[in-house]
Amino acid sequence: MRDMWPSRVDNCSIERTLAVVGEKWTFLVLREAFLGIRRFGDFQAATGAPRQVLSARLSRLVEEGMLRKAPYQEPGQRQRDEYRLTSKGMDLYPILVALMHWGDRHLADPEGPPVSLTHRDCGAPVALRLTCDEGHELPGPWAVAPLPGPGDRSGRLNSPDGRDR
Repeated sequence: MRDMWPSRVDNCSIERTLAVVGEKWTFLVLREAFLGIRRFGDFQAATGAPRQVLSARLSRLVEEGMLRKAPYQEPGQRQRDEYRLTSKGMDLYPILVALMHWGDRHLADPEGPPVSLTHRDCGAPVALRLTCDEGHELPGPWAVAPLPGPGDRSGRLNSPDGRDR
C-alpha cells in the first residue's frame, strides 16, 4: 500500500477533505441530515453533541457550503433556521455509506449491523463498488494506478509506472 499514495503532497485532496469533515461530530451531523433532520434541537437530541460543539459544526458546514440555512417559524415563536443539505453536502453520501459498511463489516455487534440500506424502488440492499469509467469493477487498491493530476505540484507521481518512489 506504500506505493499507492505519495507520503506528502502539498495540495492533497484527502487532507483538504479531512480538514473540513474529518471530525466525529461533523460526520454525525451529516448522518442525521441524510436521515432528514433539519433543526438544531433535533440534531442535538440525535447526536448527543454539546450545544457549543454542534453550533460550531453546523456553522462550519454552512460556511463550507455543505448545508444551507432556511428560515422557519413555529406559531407564536421567533424565527429560526433549519439546516438543509446542498448538492455539495449530498456528494458526501457515498463516503458516509462507505464508513458505515466498513463499520458493519469490522465493528458491528454479534447480532449484526444496526441499519440496513435498501433501494427504495426495489428493496435490494445498497452496495458501494469501485469502478472505472468503462464499468469494470475493481477488486481493491492494487487495481488502481495513481497518476499525476492537473493540479499535481509535488512531482512525486512522475515515475514511469505511476508508483510513488
